[in-house]
Amino acid sequence: LLLLAAAIWGFAFVAQRLGMDHVGPFTFNAARFALGAVALVPVVRARSRTGGPGGGPPAPWADDLKRGAVLGLILFGGATLQQFGVVYTTAGKAGFITGLYVVLVPFLGLFVGQHTHGRTWLGAVLAVVGLYLLTITGRLHMELGDFLVFVGAFFWATHVVLIGKFAPRTEPVRLAALQFAVCAVVSSLMAIVFEDPTLSGLRGALGPILYAGLLSTGVAYTLQVVAQRQAPPAHAAIILSLEAVFAVAGGMIMLGETLAPRGLLGCALMLAGMIASQIEPRGRRGGTAA
Repeated sequence: LLLLAAAIWGFAFVAQRLGMDHVGPFTFNAARFALGAVALVPVVRARSRTGGPGGGPPAPWADDLKRGAVLGLILFGGATLQQFGVVYTTAGKAGFITGLYVVLVPFLGLFVGQHTHGRTWLGAVLAVVGLYLLTITGRLHMELGDFLVFVGAFFWATHVVLIGKFAPRTEPVRLAALQFAVCAVVSSLMAIVFEDPTLSGLRGALGPILYAGLLSTGVAYTLQVVAQRQAPPAHAAIILSLEAVFAVAGGMIMLGETLAPRGLLGCALMLAGMIASQIEPRGRRGGTAA
């Protein structure tokens, strides 16, 4: 299930590129996250019958609304930068650069008192070298799209850290639906102000929007929740990091994108860094990887 979720998320970068042929970034994200929120409603209703975290009573809606608003705004920042970024870079490169959040999370965790292991520093070094080979061209020049997606990775990392903080006190799927709804509302407001959404544009982008909204947001997130009932967090993170590989494969198969040997080496080093940062030390089982 985790591998399937990673594949869905990886190919979503292709959908995001294709959607830009018809609508603006704000309009695409508004439609995508609105669909994602709606897709999770049946799951939220089903899980509400099983109780809240730890089998207790469901968490208060007021608390989840506050947390959902915070996460939704951060999600808006990451999704917006990513969506603008894919206009100026390839789907494959965007997937790998976004995947840097796996390494960035432990660094941000330092600010909330989380310990960072040596494997994380190794993973960071490998990821930084790989990022350099993948994105830097000419005289230390990073393309605009790569830079936007890279900044967006910090938003995704912050998002993961805050979810880790909120999750023990909330119902995760309900929180996901709320954050998607907040992101959709803010994206809609920005689309009205800065873009000119049209029905013809939305019809043209219908396929990519359905994929990104229903499959990438609704289905893949549900698969992750179900799978992580049994999969240890460290194992889950390693499998989900393969999202970057599927992003490159999707770009090559569906968009005809190519990578020079230097870029392929960069991808390999970044993937190695992501996996190294998540490997559990011998003798440890279960707990969340730092």
